[in-house]
Amino acid sequence: MRIGLYPGTFDPITLGHIDIIRRGAALVDRLVIGVAINRDKGPLFDLEERVEMIESVCAKLSEETGTEIVAHPFENLLIHCAHDVGAQIIVRGLRAVADFEYEYQMVGMNRVLDRNVETVFLMAEAKHQAIASKLVKEIARLDGDVSSFVTPEVRERLLAKLGKA
Repeated sequence: MRIGLYPGTFDPITLGHIDIIRRGAALVDRLVIGVAINRDKGPLFDLEERVEMIESVCAKLSEETGTEIVAHPFENLLIHCAHDVGAQIIVRGLRAVADFEYEYQMVGMNRVLDRNVETVFLMAEAKHQAIASKLVKEIARLDGDVSSFVTPEVRERLLAKLGKA
């Protein structure tokens, strides 16, 4: 069984993330969505809320793609998370050149830690390339419409979290 790991903070999960999940699912038999517990980033949504949103979105994607998609919180090194879930592939989404520079460094470090875990980059669809969770939160905070960037369910949860529902 080919297992992939798509890691991120997903604060919140966006249509860009969903695009990468859908396309990543086509490459593997099981796709694990690694939900990073990154205390340094100070996420808006707590871990349980992020996992709930991912599980809700991914239940539909699992049905569509025929691939098992599960959420898995982690707080250790990405390569250790890959070992924990049995992943041979790390799936990463790229939006722009700036993403590539950071990801290139990460691949190099991960290859030193374990040469058997391969990283696969998927370019975001053009319509999703500008979407970043940080910007989505800022737009919502400033009363902008985020419906082009997240699912209706995530939009509702985001507005409720910001006290704007």
